[in-house]
Amino acid sequence: MTSRVPVLLSSSSVFPERTAAAFQLAAALGYDGVEVMVWTDAVSQDAGALRGLAAHYGVPVLSVHAPCLLVTQRVWSPDPWERLRRAAELADTLEAPTVVVHPPFTWQRDYARTFTDGLDTVAARFDGVHFAVENMYPVRMAGRQFVPYAPGWDPTEVGYRAYTLDLSHSAASHSDPLAMADRMGAGLAHVHLGDGTGEGRDEHLVPGRGTQPCAELLRSLAGRGFTGSVAVEVTTRGAKSRAVREADLRESLAFARAHLTAPTPLNA
Repeated sequence: MTSRVPVLLSSSSVFPERTAAAFQLAAALGYDGVEVMVWTDAVSQDAGALRGLAAHYGVPVLSVHAPCLLVTQRVWSPDPWERLRRAAELADTLEAPTVVVHPPFTWQRDYARTFTDGLDTVAARFDGVHFAVENMYPVRMAGRQFVPYAPGWDPTEVGYRAYTLDLSHSAASHSDPLAMADRMGAGLAHVHLGDGTGEGRDEHLVPGRGTQPCAELLRSLAGRGFTGSVAVEVTTRGAKSRAVREADLRESLAFARAHLTAPTPLNA
């Protein structure tokens, strides 16, 4: 691994292909590693299988996304603390320094009430693993808006030790990711690189195809003293072929590398 900011391929970026395809594509395209989205694919939950894929393809797992999505609420356990603990164990076993976690859903009352203290308790058990809370967004339906997260979609309003900044989510929330990165400060541990148009939904476009300041954010990381990783998290489910999916992921990697190696001062 070089001293440059590692660019990871999120396994969610190859959906509907399975987790193993992320390792194959990461190796073929030259990514520095993989972020494993833990979901219903058994391989994504299995440390031994993931270790084998990492060794076979020569790409390490450098981030684990805990099963926080609506569709993963029963992965491992219906208990969100057990899911987070298992994600931490997986990261620890694979020597991945980051676990991405979402704020609690509003209906997870007990989890939400103890989330901040509980997160610190779990973090204390897994020294060297950052539990990076991700910015989310309000949901807009039928002309109405509601926030399905407690106490809200913006984790900086609570304050955590580590954060994940997702640029597609900042588009969906109509928020400024550069200002959010400022609020995250030294706690900014991880970036989900995607794009969006600000239409109010989570688009995860290839960076450069939306309206987010993706290039500016990447160029600012050096000035922020960023020591984490950047994971490409884009939607390719509409790709008509593997070749089209590869082209999108190659373009995303080239975008990340080009702007990570062209830093600009924060106040430029």
